[in-house]
Amino acid sequence: MNTTPSPLHAFEGYGIEIEYMLVERRSLDVAPLSDRLIHEVAGGFVSEVERGALAWSNELVLHVLELKTNGPAPRLDALPALFQGEVSRINRRLAAHGARLMPGAAHPWMDPLTQTRLWPHEYDVVYEAYDRIFGCRGHGWSNLQSVHINLPFADDSEFARLHSAVRLVLPLLPGLAASSPFLEGRFTGLVDARLEAYRHNASRIPSITGAVIPDVVHSRAAYEARILAPMYRDIAAFDPDGVLQHEWLNSRGAIARFDRNAIEIRLLDVQETPQADLAIVAAVVGLVRALYDGPLAEPAAQDAVSTEALARVLLAAIREGEGAIVDDPALLGCLGLPERPLTLQALWRALLARHVTLPPGDWEAPLALILEQGPLARRLLAAAGETPSRTRLRAVYRELCECLAQGELFNPEG
Repeated sequence: MNTTPSPLHAFEGYGIEIEYMLVERRSLDVAPLSDRLIHEVAGGFVSEVERGALAWSNELVLHVLELKTNGPAPRLDALPALFQGEVSRINRRLAAHGARLMPGAAHPWMDPLTQTRLWPHEYDVVYEAYDRIFGCRGHGWSNLQSVHINLPFADDSEFARLHSAVRLVLPLLPGLAASSPFLEGRFTGLVDARLEAYRHNASRIPSITGAVIPDVVHSRAAYEARILAPMYRDIAAFDPDGVLQHEWLNSRGAIARFDRNAIEIRLLDVQETPQADLAIVAAVVGLVRALYDGPLAEPAAQDAVSTEALARVLLAAIREGEGAIVDDPALLGCLGLPERPLTLQALWRALLARHVTLPPGDWEAPLALILEQGPLARRLLAAAGETPSRTRLRAVYRELCECLAQGELFNPEG
């Protein structure tokens, strides 16, 4: 008898992953402790630890730990408390090591050339291959923390509709979620430096990342032929044993995970508290669903918006976040908005007021703060300034660590 569960239909479950930095409690420098932490709990250097409704996973580097739902969650509203509770438990364990968790999408003064330590245990052959081919001692590999949303699909029809909706939403995400303005102790001039580093990290083999925004595809067969096969072909000379020739090699902003019948959205920076992360997830899910089910544009109109046009919006959003101008008439039309230029802040306000039905949950306070004061990157800049001293930067990020520990929003205006 076949006991394989049937795949979930679109929006029947949510797989959420949040990555956090481990830092020394006093200095806030990165602390390469994830393997020791996992060993304490699991009794071995394993890559995943199940913790009831959540799980822990290692990442490429030893100063990052991923928390994730242990399989698809049927609803979003219970997740902030679950993640917050696990954050508290991890912080208590880290205290014995003189360390704590830090939120945010990039460490503000880490030197990846000297401070990167790759995970050396289970799954290490994959990380060694990445390092050999691309060199992982750079911000695009070793200093970036993100939130991933996994949205299920049951068949090719659902995949095509979901993929069409997701690709339109991707360039809008830094307007809500950008949280990485600082690298190596300086303001980068970008509000989402993580994404700028991310889109270049595999530049040796351009087909792996493409334009970050995926092209239109309508089936698994087309996806494998147009997106996956060129990557596998292009990396083969560097990876003769096929270590990296799997669908997760794809580094676009949303990737098909046919191994679990899901599309994984990868462009969200980590926020100051799980409540803020999940509020942004709720807004993203609401917009994707409005494009998938209606009332917004049909898939044919969505697919007519070019990848190049969406990539231009994304680049502007990486630079300017909520202040980026969206002026592509086809994109605005698909979003049910007047075809006149809008900032991303104004666009999200209009979408949330008119077209997006949020899934159940307590999302009002985080979204109101973001729509009023800007994404976390803008609030970090307001608190630290554009030319912060190391002392000031450390004070601001200590406050950010406290926000994570206490489950509070970061509000420099009080």
